[in-house]
Amino acid sequence: MTSKRFLITLAILALAALPALAKPNFTGDWTLNTSKSTFGQMPAPESMTYKVTHADPKLSTATKQSSQMGDFEMQASYTTDGKESTNEGFGGSAMKSVVKWDGDTLVIETKGQFGDNEFTMIQKWTLAADGKTLNIAQTFKSAMGEGEQKLAFDKQ
Repeated sequence: MTSKRFLITLAILALAALPALAKPNFTGDWTLNTSKSTFGQMPAPESMTYKVTHADPKLSTATKQSSQMGDFEMQASYTTDGKESTNEGFGGSAMKSVVKWDGDTLVIETKGQFGDNEFTMIQKWTLAADGKTLNIAQTFKSAMGEGEQKLAFDKQ
C-alpha cells in the first residue's frame, strides 16, 4: 500500500510540473509602450508594432515602425531550434539569425548589413507572467558604435 501511495504522489507531482516545462508563446499583436521602454542613444520611434505568430519551433514576425527616419516594414521567419534562418533586411540585404531558448527567454542573434555597415544584434524576449507584456532587451554592435535598448510591448 505504501508503494502505491508513493507512485500516485509521484504521478501527481509529475503532472503538476508539466506547466513549468512549457515555453512561453509570443503569439499576438503587440504595440510599443514608449513610456515603459528605454532607447539608449537612439531616438524613440513614433510608433512600432509587432505581429507575432509562434507555434514552436516556428516563429514569424511582421514589424511596422514610424520614426524621424521614415516608415519601415519588415517580415521575418525563424525556427527556435538553433538553426540559422535568412530573412530580407534593411535595403534588401540578407540578415542571418539564430534563435534558441535560454530557459523561458527566447534569444535571437542576428547578423546583417545596413548600407556598408555590418552589424550584430542580440534580442532577448521574455513574456510577463500575465502574458500581456512582451519585453525585448536588445544590444547591437557595428562600426558606428554599440547600443542597448529595452522595449516593452503591450498585447492588443
